Amino acid sequence: MNQKVAGAQASGKRPVEFPSAYTILFALIAIFAALTWVVPAGQYNRVQDPEIGREVTVRGSYHSIDAHPQTPLDIIMAPIGGFYDAKSGKTRAADIVLFVLFVGGFMGMVNRTGAIDVAMTTAMTALKGREHLLIPVLMGLFALGGTVYGMEEEAIPILALLVPVMMRAGYDSIVAAAIVIVGTSVGRFGGLINPFATGIASSVAGVSLTDGIALRAVLLVIGWTISSAWVMRYAARVRKTPELSLIADRRREIEAHFETSHVPEARLSARQIFVLAIFILTFAVLIWGVASQGWWMAEMSALFLGSSLLMAVAAGTGEREFVDAFVSGARELLGVALIVALARGVLVVMDNGHITDTILHGGEVLLNGLPSIIFINGIQAVDVLMSFVVPSSSGLSVLATPVFAPLADFADVPRALIVTANQTGINITQLLTPTSAGLMGMLAIARVPYDRWLRFVAPLALILFALGAAALSIGLTLG
Repeated sequence: MNQKVAGAQASGKRPVEFPSAYTILFALIAIFAALTWVVPAGQYNRVQDPEIGREVTVRGSYHSIDAHPQTPLDIIMAPIGGFYDAKSGKTRAADIVLFVLFVGGFMGMVNRTGAIDVAMTTAMTALKGREHLLIPVLMGLFALGGTVYGMEEEAIPILALLVPVMMRAGYDSIVAAAIVIVGTSVGRFGGLINPFATGIASSVAGVSLTDGIALRAVLLVIGWTISSAWVMRYAARVRKTPELSLIADRRREIEAHFETSHVPEARLSARQIFVLAIFILTFAVLIWGVASQGWWMAEMSALFLGSSLLMAVAAGTGEREFVDAFVSGARELLGVALIVALARGVLVVMDNGHITDTILHGGEVLLNGLPSIIFINGIQAVDVLMSFVVPSSSGLSVLATPVFAPLADFADVPRALIVTANQTGINITQLLTPTSAGLMGMLAIARVPYDRWLRFVAPLALILFALGAAALSIGLTLG
């Protein structure tokens, strides 16, 4: 147990707790609302890009507009606005919230059958003494999902199932969270063909998706290698000395929540084999739908609902038991759904206060006229900073790439490098930023406090930043 926590408990005092994700996000809403009173309001013109079907910014069109400072009432309304825009009726995060709840119901049904639990226990038994080999393999699979179609929220159900498995192996829930969060992030970091980020950025920059793919492939492989080694090193330390876990003081609480003391019979029944087949098929269809059919949250939600019904039939679950399992599972992720809305609320006050484009314009002014080597590394740094306020890879691609790509021509930098810098910068930040609904939601599922996660992942983020800077510099040199 951590010495500070142990000392506080021995003295009868409650240990000082870092604010929860809800408090952090609401505080950020208030901070950015306050900034709308001092940061000048401004806006870029936007035009519809027929190739990607989205509005993109027009470089050189930034202009000042009337300020719209956010009031205390706007702060209270921001989380509501995070769900949907009351004026236009357009959704902001309602689709993601709905998806999270259906994923929760799906997880509830999976857990009720016990199929995945037994399968993972069987695998861990077969790997006795070699459980650490699962870490790079699983991270590689998640990285594949990230680099092919931008996997993030889709990994939520797997994380919920992975936590108890990793804890039974002698690790902690940070290891489970890192396998998923770092794995998918490093996949997007070296995004090869991710249509929602690399594809959009390439189209907006006016280059082919394959331009710069060799450099991104190198980033992907090296990034996965470094990240896997980082997680394995921490996992080995925790397994050898559990007191060194960053969440050692929470282990009993997490074990109780996930019921990790219960080890199921390591033999799959015929019904459980059918459930397992449906589970695997669900994710195969998910990848196919997102990567080639343009599926988004509504279609994915329907898929998880349909799969839950099929599992109920395969497991012989009665109607009442199915409803109970599905509703209980959805209830478990209600807090995650609220975190999604709060995270979007930060962007709501920035957009309503008209300071998002002002921040981007500051980056444009800062980078204009710099030498090429400084320029390309500056692009990555600005994308890192911008991702804290626009934590969406596709959103930042349509916002920043149209501004930065033309600047690259004057700095004698290939536009394909702008796309690569966009991917590295955004996904370094995705490991850290509390405004990322995916990150905060998965930390909530794994019951990992945000400050403990930062202590684990911040050094890795710095290493990946240095890797990105080196790759961009070499790519510029090689032309």
